[in-house]
Amino acid sequence: VIAAGAAAAASAGAGVLGRALSGAGGREAVASRENVTLPQPGSPAPAVPRRAQVRVAGVSPFVTPNSDFYRVDTALVVPKVDATAWRLRIHGDGVARERTLTFDDLLRRELIERDITLTCVSNEVGGPYVGNARWIGVRLADLLEECGVRPPSGGGPADQLVARSVDGMTIGSPVEDVMDGRDAMLAVGMNGEPLPFDHGFPVRMLVPGLYGYVSACKWIEDIELTTFDAYDSYWVKRDWAREAPIKTQSRIDTPKPFARPKAGTVMVAGVAWAQHRGIDKVEIRVDDGPWQEATLAAEDSRDTWRQWSYAWRATRGGHNLTLRATDRTGEVQTEKRTRTVPDGASGWHSVVVTVD
Repeated sequence: VIAAGAAAAASAGAGVLGRALSGAGGREAVASRENVTLPQPGSPAPAVPRRAQVRVAGVSPFVTPNSDFYRVDTALVVPKVDATAWRLRIHGDGVARERTLTFDDLLRRELIERDITLTCVSNEVGGPYVGNARWIGVRLADLLEECGVRPPSGGGPADQLVARSVDGMTIGSPVEDVMDGRDAMLAVGMNGEPLPFDHGFPVRMLVPGLYGYVSACKWIEDIELTTFDAYDSYWVKRDWAREAPIKTQSRIDTPKPFARPKAGTVMVAGVAWAQHRGIDKVEIRVDDGPWQEATLAAEDSRDTWRQWSYAWRATRGGHNLTLRATDRTGEVQTEKRTRTVPDGASGWHSVVVTVD
């Protein structure tokens, strides 16, 4: 149990332990995942540009392997859900036609495939709780529209979508964001395979541009349309913000803090992200010198992180490297340092190195 999940584990754990499958049920869940063959997506993702990955040792891979993708758990036991028995109910305010869907129902629909970077609101400046994957799933807005749901801008009565997990977790998302044309989805696949149990098999939700605690419900089994005034989801009851768009952030992956590179050309590199807006510029500052523009790698999409590099002519002695990014709206990453509560950390990432 890590990061923000540690505080929640005690309260969530009892329900999780009661509902997580084990023994024979766990074996059935494992067998159901092994029997899944993901259909070809009707809307495949474009190939990742060849120059999306910078050729600098120490930089995070552009696509994060499933085994390395971050987790922030509130579950003491990871639920193992049998896909053949799984059901998803859609109901609530403004739902003209309630629906209950099976896993096979989702697989029979047109699937979309998208590269999307996820970020946890508990990620400190420069932290590791961000990752990029290729997701396959059903466009969530299409399902909601078929149920008669309209966003608030279209006269719909519900402004909050509450997703419920099999372990009792509740996550509230703005209906407007889910239905504004972005690739919000009910994901069934991750990096070419069925979702791992750790990441929500059989189905999880994700919404590009929103922190996970307001968008990325794993092991989802219920969607209720309601209002923010009528219901506070799990994290909102614990003083986190009701709405939480991802803040523009950037990170130095190499050199690491307190590294001792040799004098001469030192490659500085890392990642920057502003999901659903995109990154337009990354700048680096050495000590108190002027900001220098880094070289951006090719962009995959505005919903993914973007890598960058900078050839630094390093001189002997101690130095402080500081980073900032500018997103596509023209907003420059703020220097103001804030903690993760209530809506995500902010501030510039920096590392101290000694050049020999």
